Amino acid sequence: MVNPRPPQFPEDSTLAQALRQLASKWGWFVGLGIILLILGVIASLHVLMAAVVSVWFVGLMMIVGGVAQLVHAWRTRPWANFVLWSLSGLLYLFGGFVAFSNPELGAVFLTLLLGASLIGLGALRLWIWFNNRAQSGWRWLAFSGLISVLAGLLIAWGWPENSMFIMGMLLAIDILFQGWGLLFLGLALRQQHHTN
Repeated sequence: MVNPRPPQFPEDSTLAQALRQLASKWGWFVGLGIILLILGVIASLHVLMAAVVSVWFVGLMMIVGGVAQLVHAWRTRPWANFVLWSLSGLLYLFGGFVAFSNPELGAVFLTLLLGASLIGLGALRLWIWFNNRAQSGWRWLAFSGLISVLAGLLIAWGWPENSMFIMGMLLAIDILFQGWGLLFLGLALRQQHHTN
């Protein structure tokens, strides 16, 4: 089987120009990738602090979302919508302030939510596979669903004692993968820049 060739763009196309400009900035991608790799290693060595930072970030997003919903509530006219949006905004604000004042409690709830989400999404994938199991290639969906369910059960098994560790390691792993991705993208852009 022959590998397909990458798409060729006319030299004067807007996409070709954008790719050339992006390739000339390859150093920024490599630099950012290295910085993220260093931060990922630091986060993996200081898992508890990484967990606190991730909970604070989620708390900040909840506070911003709560304020936005309260502003929206005051701009809506029907009373039922006003009460619903106000209640939702206040709950978001409360959750955000809890995350800031007690990051460990925030990590406990976020880890529980993560475990439940993995179990639910894995079960959904397994159900979709079961209904389409006669088709070829769908076994990978079953494998993915099984892994998600097992990951969710592992999180639930150690909950709530593992909450801070799980949140910190997830942040560290995410930062490491972003760093590797940007580093390799930058190196690929460098190669393209030198061939042009």
